[in-house]
Amino acid sequence: MNQSQTSKRPSGMVGFTIVWAGQLISVLASNMSWFAITIWAFEKTGSATVLGAAQTAFILPFLLISPFAGAMVDRYNRKLMMMISDLGAVIATTALLILSAADLMEIWHVYVACVIYGLSGTFQWPAYMAAISTMVPKEKYDRANGMMSLIDSGPAVFSPMIAGALLPFLGLTGILIIDVITFVFAIGTLLFVHVPQPTETKEGQSGKGTLTSEAVYGFKYIFQRKSLLGLLLVILCLNLVQGLSGALFAPMLLSRSGNNSTVLGSVQSAFAIGGVVGGLIVSAWGGLKKRITGMLVGWALFAFFGMIVFGLGRSLYIWIPAAVLASMTFPLTQSASNAIWQSKVAPDIQGRVFSARRLIAWLVEPIMPIVAGLMADYVTEPAMAAQSGLAETFGWLVGTGPGSGMSLQYIVSGLAYISIILVAWFIPTIRNVETLLPDHDQLEKADGQEAGPVAEAVS
Repeated sequence: MNQSQTSKRPSGMVGFTIVWAGQLISVLASNMSWFAITIWAFEKTGSATVLGAAQTAFILPFLLISPFAGAMVDRYNRKLMMMISDLGAVIATTALLILSAADLMEIWHVYVACVIYGLSGTFQWPAYMAAISTMVPKEKYDRANGMMSLIDSGPAVFSPMIAGALLPFLGLTGILIIDVITFVFAIGTLLFVHVPQPTETKEGQSGKGTLTSEAVYGFKYIFQRKSLLGLLLVILCLNLVQGLSGALFAPMLLSRSGNNSTVLGSVQSAFAIGGVVGGLIVSAWGGLKKRITGMLVGWALFAFFGMIVFGLGRSLYIWIPAAVLASMTFPLTQSASNAIWQSKVAPDIQGRVFSARRLIAWLVEPIMPIVAGLMADYVTEPAMAAQSGLAETFGWLVGTGPGSGMSLQYIVSGLAYISIILVAWFIPTIRNVETLLPDHDQLEKADGQEAGPVAEAVS
């Protein structure tokens, strides 16, 4: 393709919006498919364990190959990697479609598909996050990331309703057909736009080597920059603390409401709606000028509404507004966090760095639900139900009935969450991350042309 043909293709914020629209529609259809597959699997087996195993099949590839996927995103054409990640998912969905249409689909087919989805997602996230850096001006990173947050929250609101309405008429096969069509549409939007390749920097050159050494480079890069490492460790600690309560969302609500599934569904919808509202606000507004302030304030508001107030609640009158206000902060914190990393890390190494960043941040994700459940089952719930010191101390606050121990875990987690944020604010290398590290357009280019100071490194 010659230069004139490339220049005619949409780029910048317009090109990004076209790609974003394709992904939004595709993710909506994929969520509809998962909704339909969930119903099919439960009707076939009657087992919740099957769905948990499918989620494990999805996340394992991420944990195993994420650093290598990031290295490949940096090695090869970004647009091609974005298309391949979508293509892998459409192949898996097409296989399920054929099996469903032939009435041959079994549970193990879903497991295999989930592995492929996980592999595709491992490439997709760093590729799309890194593409924002080259497609969108850096002053619009927050807005672009706010739009990306809508891809997570929007389908969560609408896909169950749409799939629930269509499933009786179209069946699983019909829903899968819609999913395949939208995948093709998403890939088509990529063909239609121009996704610039990043300019090679000295940092990118120094990180070249074997695939393994390039995968490790993402971790080395983070550990050599105190501000980014500090910020990432704060996120890891927050995920650790939040994990002590987040996995108890459904059990606590069901215990508090007498196993009322309507209450659970209403609060889940409230969280999703809040995320959509927050995403729309950030997309239109662009977020705070000082991004680290947006992150810390957003995190604190989430802890207050989503953990402390939520834990204190005993009815929908508290849970629904708390859920909406808490989830409205997600796009603010996520867009600010992504924008900081996109601004400070050279685009030609973002695949490796972002994959390493996500892997470190998610280190505790597989184990915290188990820890939280064990604490609730064997510590907090029994203690609050008995005439214990814990019940005497906190019974006036959360009660002593079913779910009171889990409510206490929510509140304590929220207080710990805010404490971590306060500590982070008083650490200069974290609070001043935006001034201590230069933006990527100030870094030295590979051709030897000086564009600004090199990045701060650990001495």
